[in-house]
Amino acid sequence: MRIVLVLLSLMLSLSAARAQVGEYRNDFAVGGGVGYLLSNVGFMPEVPQKMYDGLMAGLAARYTCEKYFNSICAVSAELNLARVGWKEDLLTPDDQPVINSVTGRPEKYERSIYYLQIPVFARMGWGRERRGLQFFVQAGPQVGFYLGEKTKSNFEFSQRNSAQRTSKIVAQDTMSVERKVDYGISAGAGLEFSHRKVGHFMLEARYYYGLGDLYRNSKRDYFGRSNLTNIVVKLTYLFDLQKTDNPKIK
Repeated sequence: MRIVLVLLSLMLSLSAARAQVGEYRNDFAVGGGVGYLLSNVGFMPEVPQKMYDGLMAGLAARYTCEKYFNSICAVSAELNLARVGWKEDLLTPDDQPVINSVTGRPEKYERSIYYLQIPVFARMGWGRERRGLQFFVQAGPQVGFYLGEKTKSNFEFSQRNSAQRTSKIVAQDTMSVERKVDYGISAGAGLEFSHRKVGHFMLEARYYYGLGDLYRNSKRDYFGRSNLTNIVVKLTYLFDLQKTDNPKIK
């Protein structure tokens, strides 16, 4: 919550600065984007994992309010469908794959979770606004609404090879997501290429840290923590609906 308050304070400060110093902007652009995600879940007790690879796609919008000295100040928001989750790293104490005694194959387990995600960013950019390259950073809160989940494994839970596993934590394999709203902080940096007539193309890397948990975490519950984390590489395209009438803007 402290981080959220700091970000909100930053956005209010930008608005206040607009009334005092800076070059006025009134640009509004919309579009969409696609992304590739690597995610896992911070379980406590710990569950050994590999990175789970997923996808995201959705809509995006950006309002640019001013250029403050060399910094281009904006607020952006997205509405994305995302597939995240976790993939368990099932190994023996000798770092060998756990072999299922029934199928004779290495055991595999992963959970896919589907969300409608809404991140809102305070954005700062440096460079060209309408023709050329711009570097930017952005950060802000993100909320996700649970849509569903799917489990993928190659063994029956009643026939899992628990004896050979390094980790004996298996409760998560059969537990459905209990908390349907996820929330946290997202931050990233990237490059934007702009063309006056075509629009804006952005390539960005961002990191999301969940402040909520997938499962209840009271003293009576199994997990004390179960928060999502994501690494995202995203490509976004925006086209201008409204542009500031100023021939000096480059």
